[in-house]
Amino acid sequence: MIITKQYRCIHSASCLCTKGHLSEEVIFLVFQRLNWNPKSVATLSCVCKWFDDLAKRVLWKEFCKTRAPKMMLDLQSSGSHSVDGNWRALGKLLIYCSGCTKGGLFNSIHVPGHFVYRTRFSRTSGKSFLLPQCRTDVLYVSDPCEHLDQGEEGDIGFFRGIFKSFATSKVRKMLIKREAQLHPTEVCPYCKAKLWSMLQAKMVPESASCRLGAYEDAIEYYVCLNGHVLGICTLLPLSDSEEASDHKGKKMIKVVGLFYNGQARNSSLSGRSLLVDRTMDMELYLCKLATFQAYLTR
Repeated sequence: MIITKQYRCIHSASCLCTKGHLSEEVIFLVFQRLNWNPKSVATLSCVCKWFDDLAKRVLWKEFCKTRAPKMMLDLQSSGSHSVDGNWRALGKLLIYCSGCTKGGLFNSIHVPGHFVYRTRFSRTSGKSFLLPQCRTDVLYVSDPCEHLDQGEEGDIGFFRGIFKSFATSKVRKMLIKREAQLHPTEVCPYCKAKLWSMLQAKMVPESASCRLGAYEDAIEYYVCLNGHVLGICTLLPLSDSEEASDHKGKKMIKVVGLFYNGQARNSSLSGRSLLVDRTMDMELYLCKLATFQAYLTR
């Protein structure tokens, strides 16, 4: 059932909208029982302005803290009790891939936005998207959401992220210093703020392509005034040898990949997830590979 949003509540003690409402404490307990289901929170927000305000202040915050507890703790460690762009925008960023429209922000193809079940955001990966002089900034970036076989564009990946304390970050200062222009028409799909192009400002490092497993000249991303990041890349194709490898070879690739990355980047055995980082010690990598080869031949 589609609920039409109606702005009737005036946030006063005599407001008719609040008569018969449950208290905030009761609503909190109900949604805690629902494990802060985002669909239910969004539905409640559409009922009236009073519920919308409650969702923004409390429910979306609890959803974010439940979905990504360590990340939320870090984003709030500077002493702020809120985050840039409000909790609802951050909640949407955690679970929604924005896609793109033809002639829109990325001016390539039409890929509709969609919700994702779960996405890993990494502070370590975020360092790869920052120039060396900006790497004291804290940026969380997601693994790319893969959209395969997009015609001439090939395999497309969308990624998103968020800066900690973007208002005081070195990236923002550099964008202003370089007189980067805000996009004239497009806005952030998460908070509706204006966007800076990192590509236009020449602030896309080569390490970003290594982290994503993408072509160096096919990465573009934007950051909004609230520090939300959204980007697109063309992913490197898998080789025929990787696709035709036998079960034993797949097992070796998986084990080495887990050893190198610390954890599986993806449930599938994607060759892109095993690209060797340029900063990695190649001798150490070969030593680990030989060790696992010996283990698998036992």
